[in-house]
Amino acid sequence: MSGQLFSPEADEPPRTRTGVPEADAPLAVRMRPHALDEVVGQEHLVGPDAPLRRAIEEARPHSMLLHGPPGSGKTTLARLIAVAANAAFEELSAVEAGRPEVRQVLERARHRREATGERTVLFLDEIHRFNKAQQDALLPAVEEGLVTLIGATTENPYFEVNSALISRVRVYELQPLGADQVEELLRRTGIEASDDAFRFLAERSSGDARMALSALEIASENQRPPTPIGVAEAESALQRRAIRYDKAADQHYDYASAWIKATRGSDPDASLYYLAVMIEGGEDPRFIVRRMVILASEDIGNADPQALVVAVAAANAVEHVGMPEATHAMAQAAIYLSLAPKSNGAYRAIRAARDYVREHGAELPPPHLRSRFRGGAGYDYPHDRPGHLSGQELMPEEVAGTRFYEPDEAEAELAERLDAIRAARAAAGEPDRPMPEPPKYT
Repeated sequence: MSGQLFSPEADEPPRTRTGVPEADAPLAVRMRPHALDEVVGQEHLVGPDAPLRRAIEEARPHSMLLHGPPGSGKTTLARLIAVAANAAFEELSAVEAGRPEVRQVLERARHRREATGERTVLFLDEIHRFNKAQQDALLPAVEEGLVTLIGATTENPYFEVNSALISRVRVYELQPLGADQVEELLRRTGIEASDDAFRFLAERSSGDARMALSALEIASENQRPPTPIGVAEAESALQRRAIRYDKAADQHYDYASAWIKATRGSDPDASLYYLAVMIEGGEDPRFIVRRMVILASEDIGNADPQALVVAVAAANAVEHVGMPEATHAMAQAAIYLSLAPKSNGAYRAIRAARDYVREHGAELPPPHLRSRFRGGAGYDYPHDRPGHLSGQELMPEEVAGTRFYEPDEAEAELAERLDAIRAARAAAGEPDRPMPEPPKYT
């Protein structure tokens, strides 16, 4: 037990690290698994033959950082590791503790090791809150094995934790729990609720089991007389409205379609509204950002090439930051895409080119454009020409003169440059014709 040198008497009821009897603790604490097989989710870490599972089952604890969103099981794993290793469990929060508290834990760990040989697992929650000096104070104890450090953080440890400490531990990334996994935990409580209420709490808790269990407990306590919890009670407990949104049915596509059309229509408020409905309805954020990337090229294109950069950055944020924080990047992208100038020029151009190929087939490139292993003689290298432009024909003879890309009014700068390039290339192909000023990038 945290803060105590010796284990409590056998007949003393279990207590939390703050001294509250475990039986009086919140539902989320009482429902913590006591064995690996009770853990829901994180199969990549504790599934059959997973490395962390083997280390736990073989009582080989090692120092580690657990990186994952709230309610994903970081504290649960730390406790299971300590139990499996028959080690004393010390728990500190970096929000409240400082170097004096850490020194006290290390002193107790040293006393245990010398007196009985018992090992100590130090679980340090929110480890990213420790400054460099506080983190450095842990280095000797971790390196020499005085304690097995298990740090927990919701932030990327490679940005927030000293490299010296990271080099002495293993980093494990926990994934948000899926709605089905959260629902399984809710049903384990034995609290009576309708299927819709369970599903609502599971889907609207954003993978945070602690949030879902706390809301279920509040809803249960508010029932007078005790009756099965319905969606209305679950809504009140979670302080969120139930969203009529079925990811497996038509609504999944209807709202995605509405978001695309609102964004294409340059209405940021409508774009944000449909984005919010999808997020609150539990839509897979990767599905949403894929639509952002598609729209950035299909509906904006070269009218604002930065739109694609913004959309891809939002997709990266979903993968590397995760939910719910990635919603900010998604909102930023939705606003940018809504307000960006619109052009479907790239979409029309590639569609026209593909239609042509489907109708006429693929003609061989001119001999001077082929691989040097299959000819390639006579290629006029553009970088050797004024303006880096050659007048040499680049289309197959049968396709020469065909136009697929026609800039629209949103791509006026590109249209001007294209006209200049075409004029310069035409002049370069006719030696007696005056060479116009080569186009310049602005």
